[in-house]
Amino acid sequence: MLGPMDDTLWHQIPEPFEHAGTSDPRFFDRYWFAVYDPAGQGAMQFTMGSYSNMNVLDGGVVMVRGGTQHNLRASRALRPRLEPDVGPMRVEPTVPLEELRLILAPGAHSMACDLVWRAELAPEVEKPHMERERGRVTQHYQRFNQVGVVDGWISVGGERLGVKSWWGCRDHSWGVRPQMGIPEPVTGPPRRPGEAGTLFYFLFFSTNRRAGHVQIMERGAERVYLTGLIRDRDSPDADCSVTGADLSLEFFAGTRRFSSAEMEVSLDGGRSLRLHSVPLGSAVAMAGLGYSGGWNDGLGLGVYRGEQHIEHETWDISHPADVVPAAGERFTPLHRIAPVAVTTGESGEIGTGSLTLIANGHLPQYGLP
Repeated sequence: MLGPMDDTLWHQIPEPFEHAGTSDPRFFDRYWFAVYDPAGQGAMQFTMGSYSNMNVLDGGVVMVRGGTQHNLRASRALRPRLEPDVGPMRVEPTVPLEELRLILAPGAHSMACDLVWRAELAPEVEKPHMERERGRVTQHYQRFNQVGVVDGWISVGGERLGVKSWWGCRDHSWGVRPQMGIPEPVTGPPRRPGEAGTLFYFLFFSTNRRAGHVQIMERGAERVYLTGLIRDRDSPDADCSVTGADLSLEFFAGTRRFSSAEMEVSLDGGRSLRLHSVPLGSAVAMAGLGYSGGWNDGLGLGVYRGEQHIEHETWDISHPADVVPAAGERFTPLHRIAPVAVTTGESGEIGTGSLTLIANGHLPQYGLP
C-alpha cells in the first residue's frame, strides 16, 4: 500500500514505506512524552507506537494529580490508515524535531488535553542499542532525546488546568526490543534471580543554564551501557559527551524506589558535573501506559487487540512503591518514572527532570540484597 511518504526521495529499502526493513514481529516505532508542572502539582505522560509487522498502533496517556493516576490505553489495527491517532489520542508533528501537538479528546476516561510541545534544544541521539543472547538478536534499536516546554491545557478528574511553560521531555525510538508484540522465544534456561541484578538509570533534565540526558545500564557490578550529552544553553553547539558516571542512591524504607539520586558525571575534556535529583510528587506507574504488561490482558505493547480497543482506570499511587487500583489488589510495579527537582553541585542551579530508576535483583553496591 502506498502513502504520502512514498512520494518522497527518502526510501531506505526497496519496498513501500509501510514495510519495515526487518521481518522481526517486534519491530516498533514509538513516541514518548513527559509533561510536568515544575511546582509539582501535576504530571502527564503520552505515548504512541506503531508495530508494522503486527499491524498494530497503540498508545496511552496517564495524568497524575494529588497522588491519583488516571490511565487510558488504546489500540487499533494499523492498516489501512497509517496516521498517528488511536482512539481519542492524536499526535501532530507540526514542525518535525521542533514542535508537536498532543491531543486527547474527552470521554469516559476522565481526562482530556490539547498541548503544544516545543523543543528548547535540538534532539540528542543516543548510542545505538545492540544486544544478542545465545546468538539471537534481543534488541537493536535507536533513540533520540529532547527537552522542551509545553503550553495548552489538561483536564483530569473534572478539573481543568492551564499549562503555561510546563517542563517537557520526549524520546523517539525505533527498531527491535524485547517484549514487543510477541512473547520472547525460549532459547535456554532462564537466569537465576539471584545470579545478577540489573539497574537502569535514565535522567532527562534542564536548568536555566544546562540541559541534557544520562542513561546507564548495569548487570550486577558490570556497566554494560552508558550514554549521555550535556549542553550549555548559551553555547548549544558546545556539546559535552558523558564519559563516566558515579551513582549514589538512597531509597524509601523497605522499597526500591529512590528518595534521592546523586550522580557525579565525567565529561569529555576532563570536566565533571554533579547532579542531585529528588522526587517531585508521585512517580508515574508505567503499567498504566501499557508498559511491562500493563494492559488488562497482561500481554504488553504491540499486541493485536482488534480493530479498536480502549481501556481505562484510576489508581492510588501516593505510596512511593505500591499502587492501589480502584478495584483490585495492591501491586508493586518495577517500572516507574518520577518527575524530579534537579540541582547541580557546582553552582546550585535548580531545574526539573524526569528520572527512570529500575533496580531489580541483587545489587549490593547500592545496598540492595
